Amino acid sequence: MLKGKSAVITGGVRGIGRATAKKFCENGANVLLVYRSNDDSAHAAAEELRTLGTEVEIFKGDVADPACAEEACGRAKELFGSLDILMNNAGMTNDKLLARMTAEDFSRVVDVNLKGSFNFLKAAAAIMMKQRSGRIISMSSISGLMGNPAQINYSASKAGIVGMTKSAAKELGRRGITVNAIAPGFIDTDMTAVLTDDQKKKAAENISLRRIGTPDDVAGAALFLASDLAAYITGQIIGVDGGLII
Repeated sequence: MLKGKSAVITGGVRGIGRATAKKFCENGANVLLVYRSNDDSAHAAAEELRTLGTEVEIFKGDVADPACAEEACGRAKELFGSLDILMNNAGMTNDKLLARMTAEDFSRVVDVNLKGSFNFLKAAAAIMMKQRSGRIISMSSISGLMGNPAQINYSASKAGIVGMTKSAAKELGRRGITVNAIAPGFIDTDMTAVLTDDQKKKAAENISLRRIGTPDDVAGAALFLASDLAAYITGQIIGVDGGLII
């Protein structure tokens, strides 16, 4: 599905990012994994993915820094000859009730989740517009669609991605670039690993499919949006939540 394509995946060495990178590599794409701090995980992810037969490189940087986005996207173009897919996946949480949330708590989450996605959107779009083709996928969340207690910063950042996605889709469509977002629900990742089995069981009871999602569930949606199967889909927010908010 992605043979000969190249992708940049932020937050690409664990969780949803790593699962997406694996899907992309299995389907023929070369990938550049952007990560912030865990060198061991980054090298381990790259080594594992290279066994699938495509080129895999890593790039260390903070997505909240515009220079990181420009350098990473430029590096992918230099290494692979093109930049066909951007997966804006890097994100963080810092959950606190409003009364306890500081301005710094709010700003850091927005800087990583929303500004980081903007930085890479802009850098990738500059390359894709010259190519007159590309796929941009950003990670929103059901928290950005319905809100969540103690997640004002996170929900705001993910809601911002919804507006950014729709606006960018209107701007970039004439250049052959699609821009979409995925809104995962309750997914079994490091962010939810702190919950007890009982808490996870109760959460699953509120999901129509009666199970917590996996990173592979989200990666499958990303693969579809990155492929030619989704060539006429843009400006959409694809829920991957097992029916949690229907």
